[in-house]
Amino acid sequence: MIDLYILGASGSIGRQTIDIIRNYPDKFRVVAMSLGHDLALAQSLVDLVKPSLICLREPGTSIKTEAKTVYGAEGLLAIAKYKASSNYSILINALVGSSGLKPTIEAIKNGKNIALANKETLVMAGDLIFDLVRKYQVNLTPIDSEHNAIWQCLKGEKKAEVKRLIITASGGSFRDKTRDELENVTVADALNHPNWHMGAKITIDSATMMNKGFEVIEAHYLFDMPYTQIDTILHKESLVHSLVEYNDLSIKAVLGCADMRIPILYALSYPNHLPITDLPSLVLEGKTLSFAKLDQVRFPLLKAAYYCGQKGGLYPTVLNASNEAAVRLFLTGKIKFLDIEKIIFSYIYKDEYKDIEYNIDNIINLDQQIQQEILKKYGDK
Repeated sequence: MIDLYILGASGSIGRQTIDIIRNYPDKFRVVAMSLGHDLALAQSLVDLVKPSLICLREPGTSIKTEAKTVYGAEGLLAIAKYKASSNYSILINALVGSSGLKPTIEAIKNGKNIALANKETLVMAGDLIFDLVRKYQVNLTPIDSEHNAIWQCLKGEKKAEVKRLIITASGGSFRDKTRDELENVTVADALNHPNWHMGAKITIDSATMMNKGFEVIEAHYLFDMPYTQIDTILHKESLVHSLVEYNDLSIKAVLGCADMRIPILYALSYPNHLPITDLPSLVLEGKTLSFAKLDQVRFPLLKAAYYCGQKGGLYPTVLNASNEAAVRLFLTGKIKFLDIEKIIFSYIYKDEYKDIEYNIDNIINLDQQIQQEILKKYGDK
């Protein structure tokens, strides 16, 4: 029996995690979970899995449950520290944004293995996170379909024989639009992803290609691979989830339906491939696979991610913070779509961050400082 602690249970990844593990009541049990603003949804999820500890966002709110209830950011840390039994434990971090960093650190310090869907944790603090992973001897497995696919392609192989990692990208909601056509796109347009059903923030990041930039930085840390050996490629069908090329020029790929339950289950059950009976197999007959260069002029935030990743230090934190605030402004109607990248560019090309020491406190403080500064400038609270 594996004890699961789910941060972000109300979100897309959290709900799909609960959906897929319900097929394996003899293997997984949810002992703690954090939930969002929708109390009706929170109630339904708690009724399904009956955890012993829950975290609600707002103090003073409640649902019907025998579970102990904690609240807000402190509640997330309480879940990270909580130990229900001596069972093997996995904390699934499906939070959105920088809020996922502190709970990941606390979970590792408390001996929990991590199944990670929160990109920002590694973007902001990849080196420090893996220092902790090694120190506390826990496992960190990737949930993202791209990294999950690379992970599978690398299984049993020698790192020295890897020529490059190739991360596929659907292209997002605006993949067929020119730069000029992006001038007046709406939030509703941006949220209309052609292939995946995801949360609002990651869908916008997919449209700007910031999401793919974050994945490049994540891959650097997850697989200890230099940026010069990490490529991206446009693959509109989202059937090939990523590829690895080896020195002999052979390429391995993982294909599958565009359904996140597949990588979620593998991340939780590694090294086993447990059967999924309520999804159809990928039918290859009649399918066409297309690949194209991912243009960094058309998608300048991808180029910005490589720049910040290679600069290292606090630059990925600056990238993440400015993006997180800008996306929030766009989703709330305060700025236009192309203003997202303008805001990011106004921060990442400054020299003032290079001499700040790279540590957890400075990462968190700088993240909050930049986000608050941008939100205040545009009248968002």
